[in-house]
Amino acid sequence: MKFKVDKDVLLGGIQIVQNVIITKATLPILSHILIETQQDSLRLTATDLDIGISCVIPVDIQEQGAITVPAKRFSDIIKELPVDGVSITTKKNNQVNIETDLCQFKIMGLAREEFPKLPEFKDKEVIHLEQASLKQMFNLTSFAVSFDESRYILNGILFKVSKNNLTLVATDGKRLAIVDKKLSQAQEKEINIIIPIKTIHELNRNLKEEGELSLILGTNQVLFDLGNIVVISRLIEGEFPDYKQVIPAPSDNKVRVDREQFLLAVKRAALLSTPDYQAVKLEVFKNKLVVSKSTPDVGESREEIGVVYAGKELVIGFNPVYLMDVLKNLHEATVDLELTDTEKPGVIRMNGYVYIVLPMRLS
Repeated sequence: MKFKVDKDVLLGGIQIVQNVIITKATLPILSHILIETQQDSLRLTATDLDIGISCVIPVDIQEQGAITVPAKRFSDIIKELPVDGVSITTKKNNQVNIETDLCQFKIMGLAREEFPKLPEFKDKEVIHLEQASLKQMFNLTSFAVSFDESRYILNGILFKVSKNNLTLVATDGKRLAIVDKKLSQAQEKEINIIIPIKTIHELNRNLKEEGELSLILGTNQVLFDLGNIVVISRLIEGEFPDYKQVIPAPSDNKVRVDREQFLLAVKRAALLSTPDYQAVKLEVFKNKLVVSKSTPDVGESREEIGVVYAGKELVIGFNPVYLMDVLKNLHEATVDLELTDTEKPGVIRMNGYVYIVLPMRLS
């Protein structure tokens, strides 16, 4: 194998695939990137056996072939090369020569045959989705995913396609995020799968603000084709909890507040949070919201915000992170926070989105 490539182009490709690589992989081959020449391009692939990602970059192919290279070492070398033009050649003993006009490196790779084969998705139905819409939906749900491995079913996002509707749901047991979007065309096949959060993060990093992607469902695996980038992932097996039964009926007791102002007030109050005293206090009065925090041996804060509110006076505590997560990912100028009782969840609803957060006891 022999090819010439621009240093930044190659580095960009490496950075797309190397995030899935486990630093201390049990199998040495899993710390490698597979490099394969195509007609006038190069395909780079990495996998941890749960998720595989590949990308195609333009290169000048002089001799066809394939090799695997140790990801971190290869990335570090390419990053530090002094000029743009890089020539890479492989020898029969799996030696990889990396050359520019001024310097040379020789590193040892492993044969392509050792690299795990990614599953094929032939003759499967394809669903087309808008990349920008999916990115927005991920941003509104992914922060609510649980990282508790004993509740593995919640370690991903529920991904539902029904006719012309796409629904994403995430929960960690203390909060629940649901977003619905109408699809441009109805789908014949209904989909109900749970996609691991690592896959969601990889997809989100690579989704663009324009264009479509193709989703193909296999047996306990899913493929997302973004054009030059393909992500293949195992799915989480099991039954996602019935989230619909915990969605409260809409309440008229709404606090309409400037989103940015509310976010900054909660962020300032959270500066005094400790692991033992997390909750920030919200006091709701007629057309006034007081955000405060009191932590023993640390300090106190108090801030008033003008709001639109005519309901009963109320005092409630929330984990500030759970409020900040949603407020920084919404784009509306104002939000309506539904509050019914000190011990009932707070709810934000807008444009096909519902976010439910449980209150915290105020110490």
